[in-house]
Order: sequence, then structure tokens, then C-alpha cells
Amino acid sequence: MRKDPQVNVLGGELTACSSRPLTGFFRDGACNTCREDRGLHTVCAVMTDEFLAYSKYVGNDLSTPRPEFHFMGLRAGDRWCLCASRFLQAHDEGCAPAVVLEATHLRTLEVVPLDVLREHALIPL
Repeated sequence: MRKDPQVNVLGGELTACSSRPLTGFFRDGACNTCREDRGLHTVCAVMTDEFLAYSKYVGNDLSTPRPEFHFMGLRAGDRWCLCASRFLQAHDEGCAPAVVLEATHLRTLEVVPLDVLREHALIPL
């Protein structure tokens, strides 16, 4: 697997999203992606209780620990590389989490418009 160029949605260098918990398609702490990443795990999002409940409701339980997969579960405040389509779905439902733009991969723009990402920016630009 070869990583796509590490560029964020603002055109700069992609920064780390989280090492605790360790996130990303490659589990390297960044929202890097590649051709094999069918889910496009490229949005660096800051979890909220509301989003975690929503994600569980729609079938992707991110809060329950799954030690057999080395996954300790997420809590509000954790940063995680979300699938771009799940982020957009949450936005459409009114419960999207905040986004760290500098740590959100450029390929996210294939699914989510930049103005939507800016609307949810952790630090508004």
C-alpha cells in the first residue's frame, strides 16, 4: 500500500491527528489514505458524546472497547480519523463533530465540500 501525498484540505502539509488513541487507516496517527482505503478515513474529527451516540445508532459503534482489535473505544474529546462519507452524513443530520482542518486529508474534498469542513472547524479560519 502506497500512501497518497500528505496534503491537508488547506493545501499545506498534513499534520498528525492523534497518537492517543492511535488513529488513521495506517494507524500512524494521521489521516493518510491510499487506494485501498475504501472508507476514505480522512477527516480528523474531535469526538463528542452526541456524535458517538449518533455513530452507534447508525451502526458504527466507536465508543465500546473492542480489545480483540486493540481498540479501547473513543470518548468525547478524542481525535479520530473519520470516514468522509460518515462525517457528511452526520453534518446532514446536524450532529457533525468539530474538524481539525490541518489534519484532514485533501482527498476529503472528493466527498465533503470545503465550506462544510470550515463550518465545523475546531479553530474557525
